[in-house]
Parts: sequence; structure tokens; C-alpha cells
Amino acid sequence: MSKIGVVGAGLMGSGIAQVAAVAGHDVVLRDVSDDALQRGLDGIRTSLGRFVAKERITADDSTAAIDRISTTTDLSAMAEVDIVVEAVFEEIAVKHEVFRALDAVCRADAVLATNTSALPITSIASVTSRPDRVVGTHFFSPVPMMRLCELVRGLETSDETLAVAREFAESTGKTCVVVERDIAGFVTTRLITVLALEAVRLVESGVATAADVDEACRLGFGHAMGPLETIDLTGLDVILHAAENVWTDTRDPKFAPPESLRRMVQAGLLGRKSGQGFYTYA
Repeated sequence: MSKIGVVGAGLMGSGIAQVAAVAGHDVVLRDVSDDALQRGLDGIRTSLGRFVAKERITADDSTAAIDRISTTTDLSAMAEVDIVVEAVFEEIAVKHEVFRALDAVCRADAVLATNTSALPITSIASVTSRPDRVVGTHFFSPVPMMRLCELVRGLETSDETLAVAREFAESTGKTCVVVERDIAGFVTTRLITVLALEAVRLVESGVATAADVDEACRLGFGHAMGPLETIDLTGLDVILHAAENVWTDTRDPKFAPPESLRRMVQAGLLGRKSGQGFYTYA
């Protein structure tokens, strides 16, 4: 098993740490504060508890997974990991800062992976001395439940790096698809963004209710969730950032966020995590 570093203990980072630990990897989970790390660990314990209750794993397996996770606020703890997965805020300047620091502290043969859903891997890799060792590993939220991992090549990502990333992702039970060309939004983000933004526009213009738009997609296309239910789950702020990133890179009008989506985010209506988005949650 490999030693895995995860930078960022939020929902995505803690989810990646969880599936890696359950798979038998030793994990170093890093965030900027002890409070953030504690929240991440609490989330992992809660998630594992649900798996135990549903008899998907045993209580002993849950305890063993927790024991494989160490936490730190010191980025230099990544010095001995084989793979580090960055899962911080989706802003290119933030990603650049993290990757410059990782490049300085990680072993020369370590793979540096980013969990970005839309930002160019080539840009993230450009601030390092090892662009061939940088790869996109786009896990999906909630990580312990979602089976897909989108692997994304930067312009200089080597075949070896891609193979290491695939081996890690598959070891955690994920099925991988490979994006061979580093376009903004990759495959999955481009598809869900176009569908979600058009769904928002239909509601914004009074064509149909959110519930009816989602019902149409579930029953008409066989989707497990409608597009508005999906972005309520992932976060309206997340889809807004993704759309803005692709729009900035492409200037393609289909990625321009609708005004109502911007206003909902400004009002703090972010979906499930805030208690209200296109739907209201208890």
C-alpha cells in the first residue's frame, strides 16, 4: 500500500482520506487549523458509522481505517508520501500556492494530484518543477458513495504518473475515465454545468418549477437525480465557481451563469449545506 497525503480536510478532502484509509493506505491529512482537522475527522467517523450500520463494513474495519489517518497542520509532513491529493478551495491562486509548497517539500518521485473539477491541470502544474508528475484526480461528492474518478492529463503529465493515479483511485473502489486533453471543465463538469445552468434558466424564466424540471430528467432520461437536486447536493456555490472557471477560459455563452444563480449564492442559499437552495431541507 502507498502512503497518501491529502491537503484539505473539508468535505472532499476528508472523503478522499476516508476511502484511502478504508482501502488500507496510510493517510496524512493536512489542513491549516486543528479545528478544521477535527471537523474532518468527525465527518469521517460519522460517515464510517453509517457504513457500519448498513453492514457494508465491520466496526473493526472502521476503527482500523481511522487509525490509519494521522493529522497535521504542517505541510512538510508531506515529505514522505507517495501521492498527495490536493482538495482545497477552487481558486487558481490558492491551488498555485499549495502546489509551489508541495513541490518544495515532496519527494522528487512523488505524484502531485489535484482534485479540481474545472481548473486547467497544466496551469496548476506550471508552478512546479515537475509538471510531468502532476495529474488531475477529480473525485465526486460524496466521495465514499460516488464510484467515478475522472483522471485528467495536463499537457506534460507522463504515462507513469497517470498509471500511478489510476492505481490509487482504483484501489479505493473507483472506476476511472481519462480526459486525454486538458480542456476547461474536462468532461463531467462541462456536461453537468450545461445541463444545470439550462435547468436554472428554465426555472428563472418561469417555464417550469424546479421539481418538474428534475422530474423530467429523472423520468425522461433515467437520471438518478435531477440537475437542480444535484447542484443542491454539491452546493450552488460550487457549480457557480465551476461555471465561472469554464466561462473565463472559453468565453462560450452556454457556460455563463444565470443571474438568479448568482443571487442565490450571494444570499447564502447554497443547497443542502445551508438548508435551502432550489429546495428546503430540515
